[in-house]
Amino acid sequence: MAFESLSQKLSNAFKKLRSKGKLTEEDIKLAMREVRIALLEADVNMFVAKDFIKTVSERAMGAEVMESLTPAQQVIKIVNEELTKLMGSENSRVKFANKGPTIIMMCGLQGAGKTTHTAKLAKMYLKQGHRPLVAALDIYRPAAIEQLEVVAKQAGVPVFQMGKTDPVIVAKNAYNHAKDYGNDILILDTAGRLHIDEQLMAELTNIKNTVPVSETLLVIDAMAGQDSVNVAKHFDETIGLDGVIITKMDGDTRGGAALSVKAVTGKPIKFVGTGEKLDDLETFHPDRMASRILGMGDVLSLIEKAQDVQDEKAAAEAAKKMMQNKFDMNDMLAQFAQVKKMGGISAMVSMLPGGSTLKEDDEEAAEKEFKKIEAIILSMTTKEREKPSIIDPKRKRRIARGSGTQVQDVNRLLRQFEQMQKMMKQFSKNPKAFGRMLRGR
Repeated sequence: MAFESLSQKLSNAFKKLRSKGKLTEEDIKLAMREVRIALLEADVNMFVAKDFIKTVSERAMGAEVMESLTPAQQVIKIVNEELTKLMGSENSRVKFANKGPTIIMMCGLQGAGKTTHTAKLAKMYLKQGHRPLVAALDIYRPAAIEQLEVVAKQAGVPVFQMGKTDPVIVAKNAYNHAKDYGNDILILDTAGRLHIDEQLMAELTNIKNTVPVSETLLVIDAMAGQDSVNVAKHFDETIGLDGVIITKMDGDTRGGAALSVKAVTGKPIKFVGTGEKLDDLETFHPDRMASRILGMGDVLSLIEKAQDVQDEKAAAEAAKKMMQNKFDMNDMLAQFAQVKKMGGISAMVSMLPGGSTLKEDDEEAAEKEFKKIEAIILSMTTKEREKPSIIDPKRKRRIARGSGTQVQDVNRLLRQFEQMQKMMKQFSKNPKAFGRMLRGR
């Protein structure tokens, strides 16, 4: 995951501070030196890193920290606040047009994921109740129009295309089509290049002069590091940007682009791509990302992701069964399916407090255990899942053979399930406590 290395290095730097009851200026200087190195190794812009360390150091050496009973926690609080400020402080939303369709122009270099993220954005708005239309303006890259048609079909949104017609004419006709057919959002998938050139910029400028573009979003690849930040600066100076979408934030990237782009261009990150699936697009929250970087987790995003994939009817049914103490192995299997939709155990762990500092081996072990439990349940008969108490030693041996596990693994799962049932029984006697548990209070 992005920022994994940075999170671990910052965690190590703060661990040294926590071991000291009172901090001296030298302690803070040494910690800030480690933070600065961690930022530079994460490919954060050199000047951005320098200004960040200067601001944090000045605040950390003030009375707020030096006279505090928990100075290390105060330093971490300051770093968290300054990281949030660095990435934009507030969540930036897409501006919707007061009248007529809202036009979002997607631009960027080839290979950044522009076409895929056009479909991702359209799908996100479709789920929110909008009527998006995507338009194919890339007439140069081979099969670009076909690619947009494929991903748009998967997203369930219509495509407007006119073959190899001049992109400016396509944009104008797509806008008129959106007005005529009641599409409230029009997303323009424009052409990219391997590098920035005058022809590309002139075409984008002409499109903006022809149709009332509400938002110009630049799609940049997190893996490109500082190069992508320089690209963003050039695009903004030439055609003017309203925001940035950073792709491949789930990859083995150092994350410097996310920490630098706002400071260098002044333009906010509006969305981040977190995977290959069309649902893997998140609204960017600077405060949540700062918490994730510092190993504090991102529980709000985890809850939102759960709500997004959760079948409300199935969730209500599961809650009812828990309340009546009728929750069985079939229901547990259904919950596992929901976790898979959220990206698996590793995706969940990265959003939990301390999860970002877990080693890859720990995540792999959790994923392995998850698959083992799933295999055991799948090896049970329908009757065994509904009533695990009937599973005797002979059945345990059969289940273990069928799932490729050991009898002790089956025993462990049955014990855990039994403990869960006892807990549900207690909650069924106290509905108010059960309600508080579901609300996370």
